[in-house]
Amino acid sequence: MEKEQIILGIDPGTTVMGYGILRVVGNKPELLAMGVLDLKKYSDHYLKLQRIFARTLSLIDEFHPDCLAIEAPFFGKNVQSMLKLGRAQGVAMSAALYRDIPITEYAPLKIKMAITGSGAASKEQVADMLRRFLKIPQENMLPQLDATDGLAAAYCHFLQMGRPVSEKAYSGWKDFIAKNQGRVKGE
Repeated sequence: MEKEQIILGIDPGTTVMGYGILRVVGNKPELLAMGVLDLKKYSDHYLKLQRIFARTLSLIDEFHPDCLAIEAPFFGKNVQSMLKLGRAQGVAMSAALYRDIPITEYAPLKIKMAITGSGAASKEQVADMLRRFLKIPQENMLPQLDATDGLAAAYCHFLQMGRPVSEKAYSGWKDFIAKNQGRVKGE
């Protein structure tokens, strides 16, 4: 009997959080779910963070993933936007750590390269490749590309399975602390 693995992929955001969930049996991935958490209606940043934590936890409790693949924030020019995005990512990671789910971060460039072969690929190109790879009917594709961005993180992780991963991976709070001594001590 082939081993099954469930991968939760998240594209963090404080306006829209995208997610995708894959079931992998042997070497065959299958889409379980994808969607978005729309946070536009909330003006309070802390309420948005609470919603991200709650939704991530509910996805974990519903689908019981073996791991979380999350898109790492890219470096932008707006410091405030970067801080908010980092908080959103941290809250989603906290939910996974709360349930002892191992985490792997992937840079957006790495995800695009893994899916399309080009780090300059558009969100639409990534979505179309995922639709083809996973045989998702066009009518089941969501208009929000944040959903396929979350799915892309999960698919990137699937492609990396069995290969050494150069991105940061954490198996729990103790592992996170051990690998991030400078951050934990406020350095």
